[in-house]
Amino acid sequence: MYNNGKELLAICREQNIPLWEAALLDEIDQTETTREEILEKTALALRVMQGSAGDPGEGKTMGGLIGGEYRKVKAYKDSRKTLTGETANRAMMRALACSQSNASMGRICAAPTAGSCGILPAALITGAEELDCGEEEILRGILTAAAVGKIIVQNATVAGAEGGCQAECGAAAAMAAAALTEMAGGAPEQSLHAAAIAIKNIMGLICDPIAGLVESPCSKRNASGVLNALSSADLALAGVESIIPFDEVVDAMYTVGLAMHPDFKETARGGIAATPTGKALAKTIRG
Repeated sequence: MYNNGKELLAICREQNIPLWEAALLDEIDQTETTREEILEKTALALRVMQGSAGDPGEGKTMGGLIGGEYRKVKAYKDSRKTLTGETANRAMMRALACSQSNASMGRICAAPTAGSCGILPAALITGAEELDCGEEEILRGILTAAAVGKIIVQNATVAGAEGGCQAECGAAAAMAAAALTEMAGGAPEQSLHAAAIAIKNIMGLICDPIAGLVESPCSKRNASGVLNALSSADLALAGVESIIPFDEVVDAMYTVGLAMHPDFKETARGGIAATPTGKALAKTIRG
């Protein structure tokens, strides 16, 4: 039904439907399944997200580079003396939990990727608390996120190996920002403005995992990614618009990703992976 943001907005205007409804109709058309079946699958994805965003414990991951961050941030949040506030810290601790679950081979929802799996769940759960949303509104947020993700996949990439971390965490933040905007009652245009702002905020970010593992710096980038989504949604809801249209931002992100040197695209040969400490950690992990 749609291949880019312009076509998606046209459908919303012509049929007078919200963005999530257009995404649902497209899914019905593409998969030849029923509305009920799609909502059931979406609800299942939400259950997985909720499960991975809880306290994963202190256990170390396969590489041993992360672990226990959820509890540290929770304790800090509970101190009520934070710089970014209680909401932001709740979102960050959930994003960190999902990252640890992924690195521990736990069950996660790779939306859009495993490396960025904490951003959307943390945004949805925390946003629902702040907005007093029920499951129906959250599912609509997920469908909105899916619409944005589909457009990015069709016109660019969500793979760190092809476009750097801007493609993974950038796409996830864009999807989450659009979802939050929808959940807050924003218009379709505002959802795409939020998505565009989120991608621009992370444009050019490389993918440089230590030892090639999805642990560091990936985990912390999930935490910053959810804050990117929250702030981008707030800006859009406040009436701030992206001067560059969403589709052009996606194209620009892809162009930047293709221009990146291979060392900066998931090869662990550049960035922090290539620092003396990064190399030493990789050597230790590999035995």
